[in-house]
Amino acid sequence: MTEAILLVGGKGTRLRPLTVHTPKPMVPAAGVPFLTHQLARARAAGVEHIVLATSYLAEVFEPYFGDGSSLGLHLEYVTERDPLGTGGAIRNVASRLRSGPDEPVLIFNGDILTGLDIQALVATHTESGADVSLHLTRVPDPRAFGLVPTDADGRVTAFLEKPQTPEEIVTDQINAGAYVFRRSVIDSIPAGRPVSVERETFPGLLAAGAHLQGMVDSTYWLDLGTPQAFVRGSADLVLGRAPSPAVPGPCGEYLVLPTAKVAPDAKLTGGTVVGEGALIAEGARVAGSTVLAGAVVEPGAVVTDSLIGAGARVGERAVLTGAVVGDGAVVGADNELREGVRVWCDARLPAGAVRFSSDA
Repeated sequence: MTEAILLVGGKGTRLRPLTVHTPKPMVPAAGVPFLTHQLARARAAGVEHIVLATSYLAEVFEPYFGDGSSLGLHLEYVTERDPLGTGGAIRNVASRLRSGPDEPVLIFNGDILTGLDIQALVATHTESGADVSLHLTRVPDPRAFGLVPTDADGRVTAFLEKPQTPEEIVTDQINAGAYVFRRSVIDSIPAGRPVSVERETFPGLLAAGAHLQGMVDSTYWLDLGTPQAFVRGSADLVLGRAPSPAVPGPCGEYLVLPTAKVAPDAKLTGGTVVGEGALIAEGARVAGSTVLAGAVVEPGAVVTDSLIGAGARVGERAVLTGAVVGDGAVVGADNELREGVRVWCDARLPAGAVRFSSDA
């Protein structure tokens, strides 16, 4: 297998313009745009040609990644005029593929961070003679996902909607968002209309007697569909829990990018990333957070599991936990912002304006 399709669209990472000016797919995760990690992992698995199937913000990808040569890849870009769904997006780029009818094509989603052994998935596909092979992962609570049961040989037996009752939870296996398709199967997807692989393509293939193989790989897996998950994924990349050859530095408790400044007595832990030109001042503590370029965390501030936007400022002694602070925003001294708080780009919170704790 030497080529792949990267699906960049759908819900994406829900970092809305109210929180970051940077286009969503280009918000840095562990120091580089998130897609860089996916592209680098595919290249490390032997992929040479990738078609990016985009449905929004397409104009930001090509200027940054170009032809892919800097990553050892050949990249092409195809943009949907109208939303086509996952299956429609795959079919929409078929003309750019070079594989023969029986050759495998890797397909993966642009908002999933995973430690999947790509070569093992391809080997499973080849050895089983499957038409489509799916990466499956196990989750503790599968109620939010569609279920994918398999038989003793790993062959998929059904695609089940999100379970509504305990009796409907027949497996903890879910679709993890990476596939290997036989090229001829891609060509069989209807063209020019929305198609969901989860609701139409896969169930249709199964009903027609096609061979769908599941490979359960329960290594690292995270859906980056929320800001909290995005921050967690960035931290896990820095900590080495999520593997990527694109992290621009050694794995550890923190990653400080060039031109950033960190005071000697500041403390960085939990996979924190400090972007270029950012400042972490005296006595500040930052854990499991992403501080984007040019942001300032002032003396004594405590920032945990949060995203601090480019050029934003967190005032002295402010306490942030699970917060998203938009680009250019200012959180004044002595504010306390807890889980789920969003501060709009360029907004200004006066000193001591918000607290959750008792003053007693």
